[in-house]
Amino acid sequence: MFFGKETAEEYQLNPEKMPKHIAIIMDGNGRWATKRALPRKAGHKAGAEALEKIIYAAKDMGLEHLTVYAFSTENWKRSEEEVGAIMDLLRMYLKNYFKKFLNDNVRMDVIGDISRLDKDIQDAILEIEEISKTKTGLSVHIALNYGGRDELRRAVGKIAADIAEGRLNPTDVTEDVITNALDTAGTPDPELVIRTSGEERISNFLLWQIAYSEFYFSEVLWPDFDKTELQKAIYYYQNRERRFGGRLK
Repeated sequence: MFFGKETAEEYQLNPEKMPKHIAIIMDGNGRWATKRALPRKAGHKAGAEALEKIIYAAKDMGLEHLTVYAFSTENWKRSEEEVGAIMDLLRMYLKNYFKKFLNDNVRMDVIGDISRLDKDIQDAILEIEEISKTKTGLSVHIALNYGGRDELRRAVGKIAADIAEGRLNPTDVTEDVITNALDTAGTPDPELVIRTSGEERISNFLLWQIAYSEFYFSEVLWPDFDKTELQKAIYYYQNRERRFGGRLK
């Protein structure tokens, strides 16, 4: 974790050490709303607006991939009212806001098991993925009904089916085979994982992919997380020594 400088101008980021992929656990919407005596859905709306700003900030910084944890497999345990508000907000963003990113050469896709989502949301996701698949700028990966353990379970099922049908030998199951069976196949692992709101947990996020990621835990609640905070996290990352299990000479 890094604390200190307060303005974006004070963070001199090295363009040669920029991470290609940042993953964010967007936490703190509910607490942001509670602090303001607002309903939780107001916090989720503010969080969606923060995401929009961070997408543009990431694009301006030249990042290649941004993965955001929007709705986990465990989030279904929340109240029916809160889940409904999140889904309504998702509908609005899929229909109105996310499409505008396409004009800015942003590619968008979803990781997770979308089969549990309502049909209109599934259709909107597939439409966004189809019309943005040829974009060559920032790739935004939205984790919806996503859980790292569930992803691994589904990947094991795919590999088991390939073995059962003779397309793969058990002895040929390598790390690459597993990686290519995941929702994130074709996407580099994140070098930096950010979690907001002061919590310091992985929360079942990208369990396979973050084996060698750097972690940055911010005290800032997600709706207040902005470009300056993103720069602060990257500044922290750039001042880390990435050893990947070895030693620097």
